[in-house]
Amino acid sequence: MRIGFVGAGRIGRPMIGRLAAAGHDVRVFVRSPESAEAVRALGAAPLEDLAAVAEAADAVLVCVLSDGQVREVCLDGGLVDAMPSGSVLVTHTTGSPRTVQAIAERAGARGIEVVDAPISGGPPDVEAGSVTLYVGATDEGLARARPALEAYGDPLIHLGPPGSGQQVKLLNNAVFAANIGVLAQAVRTAADLGLDERALLAGLQHGSGTSRALQFMGGAGTVDGFARAAGEFIGKDVAVVNQVMAELGVDLGEMRPAHRLLAEHMAPEHAAYITGPTAS
Repeated sequence: MRIGFVGAGRIGRPMIGRLAAAGHDVRVFVRSPESAEAVRALGAAPLEDLAAVAEAADAVLVCVLSDGQVREVCLDGGLVDAMPSGSVLVTHTTGSPRTVQAIAERAGARGIEVVDAPISGGPPDVEAGSVTLYVGATDEGLARARPALEAYGDPLIHLGPPGSGQQVKLLNNAVFAANIGVLAQAVRTAADLGLDERALLAGLQHGSGTSRALQFMGGAGTVDGFARAAGEFIGKDVAVVNQVMAELGVDLGEMRPAHRLLAEHMAPEHAAYITGPTAS
């Protein structure tokens, strides 16, 4: 496939490497000589013109930092308008289902499919070809995107029409953060009982109370250790959840108190993402 790529950052670069290694013709939008050099080293072609990245592409993949940047690139930047009919646009950025729907409306008028495929995992998972992709797409859209996505995604979980991938990813992040908050309360209760925190975390990992959050926390040794090490990423994720759910008029219910418990263990600047205006 001829693939355009926007967002050669922490997650995007290993994606580019996997795509090039799979034999795809990959052209990447870059803004600096340093980025261009890194992209060449991955086996892809760097381009400074966004429209040129989209020209004659079978698929364009967008992996930028924020929902606002997705809108800036795809709508304000004219990426969709530069793509050919019959192509597919994939966004990996976690954000609002409304953004996906706005892009799909413009793209659909030109015969372009839109796939939202936010990820669960990190660079090592991408490099191993085993990052989870929560896919919102029509059957046709997923069929067009699949040869590219399978270069680094496994499993590809088709959840429904465009926007549904974002909805599930947002809830995934909300549940993950709530799990950590519940574990923080368990540690407090254990302290009241005179139990050692590390012993509790080790024991829970071998019982029915285990979870992915607990596994990560066990590796860090303590709730405070994990919350402070990963607080910035978790805080930003919850901030996106809070913002989007507020826009959609949806209540997170009992997950909210668990998020506040988590915030108590984070650095103040990271806790502010959770306890800010949209978290009320």
